[in-house]
Amino acid sequence: MKNFKNKVAAITGAGSGIGQQLAVLLAQQGCHLSLSDVNEQGLAKTVELVKDNHVRVTTKKVNVAKLEEVRDWAAETVQDHGSVNMIFNNAGVALGSTVEGASYEELEWIVNINFWGVVYGTKEFLPLIKQSGEGHIINISSLFGLTAQPTQSAYNATKFAVRGFTESLRQELDLENCGVSALCVHPGGIRTNIANAAKMNDSIRTLGMHPEKSARSFNKLLRCPPEEAARQIIEAVQKDKRRLLIGNDAKTLDLIQRILPTGYQRVTAFATRLSNKGKKSA
Repeated sequence: MKNFKNKVAAITGAGSGIGQQLAVLLAQQGCHLSLSDVNEQGLAKTVELVKDNHVRVTTKKVNVAKLEEVRDWAAETVQDHGSVNMIFNNAGVALGSTVEGASYEELEWIVNINFWGVVYGTKEFLPLIKQSGEGHIINISSLFGLTAQPTQSAYNATKFAVRGFTESLRQELDLENCGVSALCVHPGGIRTNIANAAKMNDSIRTLGMHPEKSARSFNKLLRCPPEEAARQIIEAVQKDKRRLLIGNDAKTLDLIQRILPTGYQRVTAFATRLSNKGKKSA
C-alpha cells in the first residue's frame, strides 16, 4: 500500500498513545477510520483530533479480549465504510510479576488482551481485507518480543507469541499472493500510558524490587513520542517491511540478542542486580 487516500483503517487501542497518533496521521493522508478502545473518552478525544481531515470516522467500545465484540466491530466496519484495508492490532496491557508470584487470573488477563486480542483482530478482519483486494495487517509486539526480562515473563510470553504468529502469517500471505501483507512492530520505550496502567504485584520484592519505584523507573525509559512511532509504522507499511524496530533501545537489544543469544540473560540479570543495589544505597 503506497498511499492511504480513501482506504479504510481499523485501529484498536485508538483512544491514546500509538493508536491515537496512527489515527491522526492516517486521517491527514485521507484514510477513513474505524476506531476502537475500551476508553470511550479517549476515543472521543481522537475523533476531535481528526475531525478537520474530511474523512469518515466511526468508533466503537471494544474489549479485544472478547471475540464477539471484535467480530461485531469488524462486521460493523464493513457495513459503515463499505470495505476495510488495514487492521492495526495495537491494544495492549502490561504486568510486572515473578513467574511464581503471578496469579492465573493475572496471566489470563494479559494473554487474553495482548495475544488473543491480536488473534481475534487478525482472523476477523483478514477475510474482509482480502475482499478489498489490497491491504495490510499490522500487529504490535514489543522490544520485549525480542528479549526476555525479569518480572516480565507474562508480557514477554504474549509479545513473543505475537511475533511468531505474525511472522508465520506473513509467510502464508506471501505464498497466497493475495494482495494482503503483514508487519510485526517492535516498539522500544514509547511515551504511552501502558506503564501507568500496568498491574504490578508484590512478588517482585523477592527480586529486590519495589513495585512503585520500578514503575517510575520504567516510565523514565519511555522517551520516544508516540507520534514518531506512528510515523515509522506507517512508513513501514508503505515499504512493505516484515519487521520494524522502533527506537535505539529496541535496535540495541536486538543486536545484543543476536551477538549473545543466551548470554544476554546473564547480562540482564547482572544489570538488574546492580540497579537494585544502586537504588538501595540511594
